[in-house]
Amino acid sequence: MNDTMNRFLGGPPLAVAGKLVLLSVLVGVVLAALGLDPRNIFESLHNIVRWFWDLGFDAVVRLWRYFLLGAAIVIPVWLVMRLAKAPRDRSPAPINDRKVP
Repeated sequence: MNDTMNRFLGGPPLAVAGKLVLLSVLVGVVLAALGLDPRNIFESLHNIVRWFWDLGFDAVVRLWRYFLLGAAIVIPVWLVMRLAKAPRDRSPAPINDRKVP
């Protein structure tokens, strides 16, 4: 089961989850910079620089918002891509057709 899960996810579940979180944050920042955030682009860039400077709770809240924005795109696309690559026939071979060493 663990091997099946690793093959489906494309690696260990924790590593895949970490990659998806980072990619979601990155896509969220890009989408927000492209105008999907109510502020203009320069103000968004200023806020990103200020986050790294302050490293306060407000930065965590905004990072969470960007994560959710990016995850809304990344997770469904990733899931569709994984399902599209999944093998079509998963039924085991009949017992009589199996080769015994």
